[in-house]
Amino acid sequence: MNSSRPSSRPSPRPSSRPWWRRGPPWERISASLLGLGLVMLMQPWSLTLFSYAFTVVLTGVVLFSIAVKLPQD
Repeated sequence: MNSSRPSSRPSPRPSSRPWWRRGPPWERISASLLGLGLVMLMQPWSLTLFSYAFTVVLTGVVLFSIAVKLPQD
């Protein structure tokens, strides 16, 4: 490959937003809901939180599946 010829693809510009703010808001919300459900599932103190954990995880998975199919900003 000839290294003196510039690449036809533009180099990706680094984002000015922090890593936790990248991506559409619905994707961030659904991923946060999924993480909250996992924390609720693994905590040993409250049976009420544990009993709602599967519902929260399932809701997060469904929302994330929808959110990744939505157009970007």
